[in-house]
Amino acid sequence: METGKFITFEGIEGVGKSTNIGHFVTAVEAAGHEVLVTREPGGTPTAERIRDLLAEHGSEAMPEVAELLLVFAARAIHVDNLIRPALQQGTWVVSDRFTDSSRAYQGGGRGLPQEDINRLADWVHGDLEPDLTILLDAPVETGMERAGDRGDPDRFESEDPGFFRRVRDTYLQLAQAQPERFVVVDATQGLEAVQSAIESIAHQIINSIK
Repeated sequence: METGKFITFEGIEGVGKSTNIGHFVTAVEAAGHEVLVTREPGGTPTAERIRDLLAEHGSEAMPEVAELLLVFAARAIHVDNLIRPALQQGTWVVSDRFTDSSRAYQGGGRGLPQEDINRLADWVHGDLEPDLTILLDAPVETGMERAGDRGDPDRFESEDPGFFRRVRDTYLQLAQAQPERFVVVDATQGLEAVQSAIESIAHQIINSIK
């Protein structure tokens, strides 16, 4: 049986990942492929509980290293219990965030060493890497304004603009370093233009396996 494709969506807060994931999935399903949509941190019951710990405004400080290790603990559960089994069954997996988020948020945003993050990635998921990563990109001010319309911000959404500039810069550096895996989409365009770009990307990867 042919394994499924592993697609990830990345970007800072407020760039429209959830909306555009739905559009991508519709195009893939229309081509006859089964699709599993998931997210990080989370995706399984235990990993979702870790997500809650990471997102909440607790009374106790969350050290940067603890945050990173919790993210990878959730990822280990997610990969072993959901992502790998689905891919092995031929299902396409589309994830809202994966390890590039750790490189951007905990690496770029928090300043943790990228070599430590990459060592954790090798340990937790080894050779499992996305076949395609769609980076929705927008200026920090645009993303924060859109995210602010969603209601009470979680612990990550409450970070200052400087944090998100570092995150965005790291994402763009990752995309520049791996052009064979990343596609960058300008998320400041109108919704129809963004969705047209997403649909075109979906058709390209579908056609590549025919």
